[in-house]
Amino acid sequence: MPRRFPPLITHARVRAATVLALLSLTATACGDAGELRGAGPTPTAAGPARLWPELPPASSPAFEIGEVDIQVVKGVEVPGDDIRRVDPVAVVRAEIARSPGDYEGSKARYRETNSRMAECGRAGGRTGCPVLEPYHRDLTGDGRPEMTLGFRLLPGEMTAVRVYTVEKHRLVQVMAYDDALAGIEIAGQSVILRAPSEVQGYEYRLQWSWDTDQRAMLLTRDEMLRTGKRPDTHRPSRTPSASPR
Repeated sequence: MPRRFPPLITHARVRAATVLALLSLTATACGDAGELRGAGPTPTAAGPARLWPELPPASSPAFEIGEVDIQVVKGVEVPGDDIRRVDPVAVVRAEIARSPGDYEGSKARYRETNSRMAECGRAGGRTGCPVLEPYHRDLTGDGRPEMTLGFRLLPGEMTAVRVYTVEKHRLVQVMAYDDALAGIEIAGQSVILRAPSEVQGYEYRLQWSWDTDQRAMLLTRDEMLRTGKRPDTHRPSRTPSASPR
């Protein structure tokens, strides 16, 4: 809708006011032309300083952190090589059978996960089942989906995150990580895990990305970032555990 002027203001007056405003702006701009203004002090550039150059470099890692975790999942079929048809409950049960010491027995760390697996086979829903709904996305770039699977490690607050692909008609685990998680995301060929920090207002973010040479998801970024939130309650300490062998 075109702008309507009040009856007491004529178009001639509007044009005159516009000309005066333009002249005022031009005069102001001319007064500032050619003047330089300081941007403030500039910090002195400093290159990286190498510390303790006499220290001999290590040739092997001090401990194993599971950089490359590739395992063939035995006993789980992949109908038609379609990972979307793989039963996620059967996958978790296979892992429990592979590491009975962590799941079976009254003193096992994740004994409640094992006991609640019975809920997964009941008709009418999986309310008590610790296995989370799987997500199928192409993480390797070959045009076929992988399966990102999570399940609760009970009775604690840990969550197990696994990524599986299909190679030579077999289900292959290409990533495994356990932690107390605040969120999980998939972006491109990466799985991003967010974990609470004991430092209020911060969280850990770990990015696992597909590596073609290793044929596995590698930990490519591990950082501590500010969230902008300052919770009043104490957050649990970060207690990641190694993937089962």
